[in-house]
Amino acid sequence: MRAVIYTTPGGPEVLELVDREIPAPGPKEVLVRVHVSGVNPTDWKSRRALSGSLAYPEIVPNQDGSGVITAVGKGVSEERIGERVWIYEACHGRAFGTAQEYIAIEQKKAVRLRDDSSFDLGASLGIPALTAHRCLTAGDRRPERLGPKVLQGETVLVAGGAGAVGHFAVQLAHWSGARVITTVSNEEKSELAKRAGADETVNYRAGGVIEKIRSLAPEGVDLIVEVSSVINHPINSQVLKEGGTIAIYASGDELLALDIRSMMRLNAGIEFIYTYTVARAAKRASVKDVSRALRDGALGVGEEHGLPLIRFGLGETDLAHRCVEDGATGKVVIHTLDVPH
Repeated sequence: MRAVIYTTPGGPEVLELVDREIPAPGPKEVLVRVHVSGVNPTDWKSRRALSGSLAYPEIVPNQDGSGVITAVGKGVSEERIGERVWIYEACHGRAFGTAQEYIAIEQKKAVRLRDDSSFDLGASLGIPALTAHRCLTAGDRRPERLGPKVLQGETVLVAGGAGAVGHFAVQLAHWSGARVITTVSNEEKSELAKRAGADETVNYRAGGVIEKIRSLAPEGVDLIVEVSSVINHPINSQVLKEGGTIAIYASGDELLALDIRSMMRLNAGIEFIYTYTVARAAKRASVKDVSRALRDGALGVGEEHGLPLIRFGLGETDLAHRCVEDGATGKVVIHTLDVPH
């Protein structure tokens, strides 16, 4: 099979297309013929080893993907052979991700993908959708599970609603009955957020953001899904409802300075989300709810659903990584089969 690897940290140029033996599934594992591999910011950050040195001498990148189970290991029902699946956390705590034609992976991380859902959609779930779910259920005062009408009567503010996590946060919140407001940087992204299901959008570059959000939610918002807490905290502290929650899932290099007294007066909850270390019960709930939303037809990708797809071939994995690293608008996916651009 073909696989993309890197053996030293660095830019996209360290990625190399090589031939490797097809792996055999171990106990409680399945072998998946990967059709599409999804690329996330965490993939290029791991490649650059921003948190330190490489954990393994040879690494196949990319956490998310989709494909078809072709074989099973001991302890896995043979009935799963032929099942379409979406994959999450493929190379968390191990060296081999989805940027290859076959992957052997724990069966629980290969989740059934409904027949009418595309492999592009399946490969787009993983980190973005599971992170979005955890943000929407963050804190002791939030519901543990999502579903129709669970968030009925709530207002959710999604910062950066046109990004991948923001996209799925909008779709999951909309599916759960919430009123959704998003902040965006331009009209194009506003249109994308609305296609995803946002009820209202606010252009944060146009000024008057606090006043605009307050006009849409006079009593404040119940939950903020936050991608840029350092920049947005002065806004968040003015638009959050008393008893509301801020779920922070991304960070830059800056330190966050909190106005503690204003947060205390609001009895606000602040939770930091890192999907890899989410408690097992919460992770299981996220996988179940994302799968349910998928079955309900509530999740989608592509221009018509508000998250444009940017496709590459397996031999173009370096270009795909560079595209994500450069901050492209849309979801970058890698097809292991030849596809038109």
